[in-house]
Amino acid sequence: MTGPATEPTTAPRTLVEKVWDSHRVGGTTDGPDLLYIDLHLVHEATSAQAFDGLRLARRPVRRPDLTLAVEDHNVPTDSLVITDPVSVEQVTTLRGNCAEHGIELFRHGDGQQGIVHVVGPELGAVQPGMTVVCGDSHTSTHGAFGALAFGIGTSDVEHVLATQTLALQRPRTMAVEFTGEPAPGVTAKDLMLTLLARIGANGAHGHVLEYRGEAVRRLSMEGRMTMCNLSIEAGARAGLVAPDETTVAYLADRPRRPAGRAWRDALAHWETLRSDPGAVFDRTVTVDVGDLTPVVTWGTNPGQAVPLDDSVPDPDTYADPVEQAAARRALDYMGLTPGTPMRDIEVDTVFLGSCTNGRVEDLRSAAEVLRGRKVAPDVRMLVVPGSMRVREQAEKEGLHEVFLAAGAEWRFSGCSMCLGMNADRLPGRQRCASTSNRNYEGRQGRTARTHLVSPAVAAATAVTGRLAAPADLDRR
Repeated sequence: MTGPATEPTTAPRTLVEKVWDSHRVGGTTDGPDLLYIDLHLVHEATSAQAFDGLRLARRPVRRPDLTLAVEDHNVPTDSLVITDPVSVEQVTTLRGNCAEHGIELFRHGDGQQGIVHVVGPELGAVQPGMTVVCGDSHTSTHGAFGALAFGIGTSDVEHVLATQTLALQRPRTMAVEFTGEPAPGVTAKDLMLTLLARIGANGAHGHVLEYRGEAVRRLSMEGRMTMCNLSIEAGARAGLVAPDETTVAYLADRPRRPAGRAWRDALAHWETLRSDPGAVFDRTVTVDVGDLTPVVTWGTNPGQAVPLDDSVPDPDTYADPVEQAAARRALDYMGLTPGTPMRDIEVDTVFLGSCTNGRVEDLRSAAEVLRGRKVAPDVRMLVVPGSMRVREQAEKEGLHEVFLAAGAEWRFSGCSMCLGMNADRLPGRQRCASTSNRNYEGRQGRTARTHLVSPAVAAATAVTGRLAAPADLDRR
């Protein structure tokens, strides 16, 4: 489903340019382009003001059939009953707005409810070549399907609700080439934390990233979603991967994918969604993954990361005075000393979940590490499936039994401890190994300390009580 296209061009184009051009319905030479939006995802945390704006202007939602809402940020994960007054108000408001405008909504406890960036793909609602927006920065997740997907602010949410279009400046493009073959145990999370450490937490500002290379092609769709999810942490507008046979296989049995002749037509169109030979990117970054090992963060942005085999860095080793100052502030907040081996850092909590790593593949990875083992006595581990469908699939496979036997908490779906908008917050200066996407100051609690890790590293850390890789357990 796309909007009117501009005139075709014979010059080689990147995938980003192809999707952009096919959705451009207006604009000026020097100003922003007006893009048609194929899918608008909505949740309770950022939509209320936008709906109020529609009401004041006496405008309807133009395409409720292209709008899908979920409850995820504020909902509790230990119960299906919402008791927090602020959460009740936000969820109730979303329910009223969706009912008023005829928008499909998956409520807390519904069999299809979950984190918006998990629910959309598992339904097959996100497809190659689409434009997808949501009032949430990690909308970039959906770029794993070859879609142009990005987060938008409240005023833009209102604009899309009213017009099904959005005015945007054409972005710059960046090719990220992952070369070589990653070693066993090196995940998409490790690839992205390595990239972020290389270019910095704002190193891709103003760009849309296209992830390329054999290491990317070998990733599952879950791994690609993790990769694209973290694009925003590099300051990028979005990130995407060209669709291929892995994409098609993932979508083939999804309930909302095209059917019959429409499916055959879609497959033919998706074949064209790749950067042309000779297409020019504004920038290219190459990362050799052959020597990578599991990576963890030590600081307060996702770019402050090192291999787990390494130590907490010394700020004086940074040549840039700004980076020196940022590192000193991060170490002060994190309560860490330069030179401390990463494996010596003890944690209080392990969080497995979020739109970054809350899919069934992530749960399988962690369960394999935990099978037959116990969470350390002084560690609390929360396992929060990214959706109720993920939860159901995990229970069919018996993964929940592995987590419970190990001493972890098995929760309902939601954003949970990824951010401090619900009851799953860290008290005081507790330290957490988290499979989420952000380790900012106060992200998981007002003074909480966060280390970003992959699901397998999270599980190994839960067992040892300090940052660890699965291989470390075999040496105990």
